[in-house]
Amino acid sequence: MKRLIPIFAAVLAAVPWIVLRLAGFHGDPVTETILTGLAILGAAFLLAWAAEVAQLDISASLAIAVLSFIAVLPEYAVSVYFAWEAAKDPSYASYTVANMTGANRLLIGLGWSTIIFLFWWKCKKRFLALDKKDALELGALTAATAYAMVIPFKGTLSLLDTVILIGLFVMYLRATARQGVEEPHLIGPSEALSRLPKVPRRVTTLLMFVYSAIAILMSAEPFAEGLVETGKIIGIDEFLLVQWLAPIASEAPEFIIASLFVIQGRAGLGLRAMISSKVNQWTLLIGMLPLAYVISAGSLTALDLGERQSEEVLLTVAQSAFAVAILSKFRFGVVAAFALLVLFVAQLLTPAWHEPFIVAYFVLAAALFLIDRERLRGMLTALKSLFTGDAHGAPEAESEAAPTRANS
Repeated sequence: MKRLIPIFAAVLAAVPWIVLRLAGFHGDPVTETILTGLAILGAAFLLAWAAEVAQLDISASLAIAVLSFIAVLPEYAVSVYFAWEAAKDPSYASYTVANMTGANRLLIGLGWSTIIFLFWWKCKKRFLALDKKDALELGALTAATAYAMVIPFKGTLSLLDTVILIGLFVMYLRATARQGVEEPHLIGPSEALSRLPKVPRRVTTLLMFVYSAIAILMSAEPFAEGLVETGKIIGIDEFLLVQWLAPIASEAPEFIIASLFVIQGRAGLGLRAMISSKVNQWTLLIGMLPLAYVISAGSLTALDLGERQSEEVLLTVAQSAFAVAILSKFRFGVVAAFALLVLFVAQLLTPAWHEPFIVAYFVLAAALFLIDRERLRGMLTALKSLFTGDAHGAPEAESEAAPTRANS
């Protein structure tokens, strides 16, 4: 029962807002932001635990992809809401891009780095080797990054982007579904749920999905609006508020789950979940935005990005390209994690400077490929695994138990 307490706590986190919303409550922006933020956070935890338990019925590879998608579902809700409103109010276009780019850069700059630093702290090893199966995630990330380079130059998000990016996501899911079924290793609340008999377990899991979906649907719009209004009240640039505060709130469960994997001695699984989350956000999330915009507008109109938003997208593409270059060696070291974190924090502290960081990311990515040609072979192998669904051609990396040595 003790291990079920977090589940009850997550359920209760959403109760205040659900009750107030049903009662027609309309409070000040700060209060609504706090209550809806708690509801989204609680729902995200419930979704993550439910997805973990679902691994008992689907392949582990597919479960990781599903888990990663569900863990960032609140991010989808907020971004899609902004895209929907942008069709009615053009000012929301900047919020749409801010939330999407902030989530993507936060995931790599802070999330990936955290996993590696935790691994270093726990295992006293300076690099983490990736599994062959990670080639699928790397292949999808590489393909999505290559296509995303087109978006800032055309300056719009259109249905063409929807077709291509969602198509890549579907291809990625099909590839993961072909992987073999493995017995999941569950911990905490998900492990407690797995001990229930099959029928009660599946019913409970389904109820967690339904309850979380209701909480998110009731919270996404007021949460997004509350962030904007709160920024106006306290004098913070709403663009920056939406770009960083919203993703931190909606992706906190994902960071926590991946960190727990590391602490439990499964750093590879934690990193894989984080990479899969990036694939989800870099394909499906971006692909859904122009679709929501078109449906809301009632016409085949592309979402115009504008100069600032195009630069934000290009900066996110550049960071993703550097991340691909790092992972193409199928190992992720402390030096690389430190570089990602430093660049992320530096750009966060100088939000008006985009060009120096765009150049830095691309130059570092090119340097890694030029210095070590094995990275190029690894990237091409990853792309092949995406299209063939076979990750067995991925380069062998040293195991996590390998001797410590520096490797970026």
